[in-house]
Amino acid sequence: MSDDDRAGDQRISGLETAWAVARVRGPSMSPTVSSGDRLLVRRVRDAAAVGAGDVVLARFPARPDLLVVKRVHRAVDGGHWVLGDNEFVTDDSRAFGPAVVVGRVVARLWPRPGRLPPAPER
Repeated sequence: MSDDDRAGDQRISGLETAWAVARVRGPSMSPTVSSGDRLLVRRVRDAAAVGAGDVVLARFPARPDLLVVKRVHRAVDGGHWVLGDNEFVTDDSRAFGPAVVVGRVVARLWPRPGRLPPAPER
């Protein structure tokens, strides 16, 4: 899965199982997670359960083929405003608009197992 995710009447697909492993590609969530990290993700059924600061797996209606790992900034009409922790990479809601969250990142599995740190200060 990419760390970076077409408008219309197409349904945004979620995760097929309750749990999934996502592999990060790219620098958009650096320094929180790095390219190559493996993350444990739990499917989200209720978008209201996702809050600001959560690291999530999401899709953009403008790019439904692309799954992204981002941090939730706030809830907005049409989903959530998500941003990468690396402020210099803008493959997030600044480029694609609101995202539909399909899962919440629970932990990093590899290479440094454990919980993810909070968002870096900008």
